[in-house]
Amino acid sequence: QVQLVESGGGLVQAGESLRLSCAASGSGFRINAMGWYRQAPEKQREWVARITSGGTTNYGNSVKGRFTISRDNAKNTVWLQMNSLKPEDTAVYYCNAVVVNSRGGYVEVWGQGTLVTVSS
Repeated sequence: QVQLVESGGGLVQAGESLRLSCAASGSGFRINAMGWYRQAPEKQREWVARITSGGTTNYGNSVKGRFTISRDNAKNTVWLQMNSLKPEDTAVYYCNAVVVNSRGGYVEVWGQGTLVTVSS
């Protein structure tokens, strides 16, 4: 079975930058789209960014112009470059992937999350 592992979270000051990474591992799978979500305390999970297998990107309004999502299809890895961070960006960030399993079905897979804390 495939699993996603995020890394790169930490504590930064407002205005600074951070880059998150997410790597997929396993066998018998193929990844279609990948994305990033975040969840702040007492808030619902929020979509942040997504990228298709062909490299087309989309961003939530709250991060547009500040965050950049990218991927390496050969490595099944996705990154989220976060610039000009704000305190309201503080959240646990989750990697997500649409995975084609051995039966040809599509399954949503989630990482364990990595905490980003932005101080003012």
